[in-house]
Amino acid sequence: MVQKVKLSTIADSLGLSTATVSLALRDSPLVADATRDRIKEQARALGYIYNRRAASLRTSRSGIIGVVVHDIMNPFYAEILRAIESELDRNRQTFILSNHYDSVEKQRNFIETLLQLGGDGVIMSPAIGTPKDDILLAEDNNMPAILIARTVDDLDVPIFRGDDAYGIALATNHLIGLGHRVIAMVGGTDQTSTGRHRYEGYVAALEKANIKVDSNLRIPGPRTKQAGFEAAVNFLSLPQKPTAAVCWNDLVAIGLMNGIARAGLIPGKDVSVTGYDDLEEASIATPSLTTVWNGQSEVGRMAARALLDKLNGSSEADGLHLIRPEMRIRQSTTPLKP
Repeated sequence: MVQKVKLSTIADSLGLSTATVSLALRDSPLVADATRDRIKEQARALGYIYNRRAASLRTSRSGIIGVVVHDIMNPFYAEILRAIESELDRNRQTFILSNHYDSVEKQRNFIETLLQLGGDGVIMSPAIGTPKDDILLAEDNNMPAILIARTVDDLDVPIFRGDDAYGIALATNHLIGLGHRVIAMVGGTDQTSTGRHRYEGYVAALEKANIKVDSNLRIPGPRTKQAGFEAAVNFLSLPQKPTAAVCWNDLVAIGLMNGIARAGLIPGKDVSVTGYDDLEEASIATPSLTTVWNGQSEVGRMAARALLDKLNGSSEADGLHLIRPEMRIRQSTTPLKP
């Protein structure tokens, strides 16, 4: 059996103290850059593996963060995750990722597994129907929870998300300003806080413009590109003949535009369409998509930073933190035809 390489082995081979080697491998600023690089190179050459379990016994920290979201294949969550990863990398934190696909049981199993592994904290976009007790399970076992994108009622934990009601109102007001009065809302669900807030923003903008809110102009459900494409049949069959659509996200909007084009109409000319999130794909869609930037990178960065601060004893990030959305006007919206 091959004997494990110890810190003392590295130290002896370089003529340094074990304490210096330990500090260098933890990127301590107390060790000069050149010395730290020399120590790391020797550690790799000798096949040294950092013993996280032993370190966690010394520090009461595992260096493991859990991240659980609906589906990482959704570019919205991918952009948040990229920002989380970047922030955690700077602080030498390892994260474990899980998709819950809106399964409360799958999410609960992930939280329990994190607790068994001694996870330091968890960042989560909670599944539909998440009971607050599941999040308190983490909190009560000294594993702080940070919520992103979605909220759970009656919880005093840090929450980071875009201001969904304000953002959808921006999109709706943009269409109203172009002369549109029959505006459908496509996608989303009242089962999530995000869906409820976005519909509230849509309704508020219509009412402020003295436009009657017609529940028949709401097509709930779609959240993916395929679902948006399939919703085009319903959208084009509405008796009110909407001239514009506010879509729940960019994926739905791009799918809807493809469905409209398949029906022989021209998105951006015959029907105006807005998205939400300003994903990378939005600017290169055909036509390029008018949408709302929802601050995914800021949500991820701030959530990770808040968790790290919380692990260091700060409670300044507690409560709701809203990112202010911004309108991105492109080719998919045009003035109403006379």
